Amino acid sequence: MFENKTENEARQEILNLVKQYYNQFLKKDTTFKVGDRISYSGRIFDEDEVCSLVDSSLDFWLTMGRYSDRFEKEFAEFLGTKYCSVVNSGSSANLIAFAALTSPLLKERKINKGDEVITVAAGFPTTVAPIIQYGVVPVFVDVTIPEYNIDINMLEEALSNKTKAVMVAHTLGNPFNLYKVKEFCDKHNLWLIEDNCDALGSKYCINGEWKYTGTIGDIGTSSFYPPHHITMGEGGAVYTDNSLLNKIIKSMRDWGRDCACPSGVDNLCENRFNGQSGELPKGYDHKYVYSHFGYNLKITDMQAAIGCEQIRKLPFFIEARKNNWIRLREGLNCLSDKIILPKLDENTEPSWFGFLITLKDDSGISREGFVRYLEDKGIQTRMLFAGNLIKQPCFDEMRESEAGYRIVGNLKNTDKIMNDTFWIGVYPGMDDDRLEYMIKVIKEYFYFR
Repeated sequence: MFENKTENEARQEILNLVKQYYNQFLKKDTTFKVGDRISYSGRIFDEDEVCSLVDSSLDFWLTMGRYSDRFEKEFAEFLGTKYCSVVNSGSSANLIAFAALTSPLLKERKINKGDEVITVAAGFPTTVAPIIQYGVVPVFVDVTIPEYNIDINMLEEALSNKTKAVMVAHTLGNPFNLYKVKEFCDKHNLWLIEDNCDALGSKYCINGEWKYTGTIGDIGTSSFYPPHHITMGEGGAVYTDNSLLNKIIKSMRDWGRDCACPSGVDNLCENRFNGQSGELPKGYDHKYVYSHFGYNLKITDMQAAIGCEQIRKLPFFIEARKNNWIRLREGLNCLSDKIILPKLDENTEPSWFGFLITLKDDSGISREGFVRYLEDKGIQTRMLFAGNLIKQPCFDEMRESEAGYRIVGNLKNTDKIMNDTFWIGVYPGMDDDRLEYMIKVIKEYFYFR
């Protein structure tokens, strides 16, 4: 088949066949018919992603390589940040972001066991898990409704002489009050980690400048799991403008090693056998010097190849999410006497992950019954993740011992979310027919049940 062809010509022939395969077997008819299930999210891709995936696989370079390098560069350029490290999931991104702040290289700003980090319980567990896993105390404050973000009025009350950081997420793409949180962190010399996993493409106007969320704090994180704004199947990223944090992040991602050489490169620094580290013998191979207790959280180049194509589509994805959210908000406004509709601040441009609905106390509606009705009608729903994380089984031992975390004030709104909130999708796979159907079914539940 490839007789008298160069490698590049053979590769191009393969990719041409892949395009044909996509169009004949993978491309789906997306026309909506009543009875079709409307997912809360899903993968949006075309022949470009499939071809890049196959192109990468033909290299058979199964760890990070040319596509990973390209992704890190292009993703950082999109966000307008200096450094990006790609990892194997958003949860790993949160782990590495927090782990970096425990590095001895940070000296007096290093987070130690027993220190405290301000966060919220109304969110995804892996925003909080790294705090606990490193022996640090999460300090939980409530959120506001209908923004579903950290209550900034509780920050000063949550502060103690052990507080070292704030680590919170932009809930379902809705930016938290970055101006006030950043001001608080700067005032008290605290680190700020933005869990940006559900908010890629959201913007916040701070000091008159519009910036992407995830780039305003010290470290931002993203997830590329299939439901998110872009996908690699699995994957995530950690980004920062701080060169020291970037060095620590890359070290902890790559086994904790001190060497900065990429895979396949042996002596980038030209001092591989010249250094003195710890109590190792002088000249010990720098590729096997470990300055941190790290992990191996790299992705494969095949995943990155998909991500490179997804970045090109990201502006379209963001715009579609915004428009779909607006359509739901306008269509359900007539139910504002029965449900609490989500709200955004004037300084924000959210890139929405979902559309939140909270039942009012006097609605006379059971969330369980409402959600079951929607699911029976083919509309997929999701809870706001853990609801109240402290009520989850993973906290059983900590609750019983009354140790390992603090609550400041009460978590009244967090409990309200746990009992009465859910969300539906706004992902780019939605179209007018699907959105109209969801609006119609939700209205029918209230008016004709």
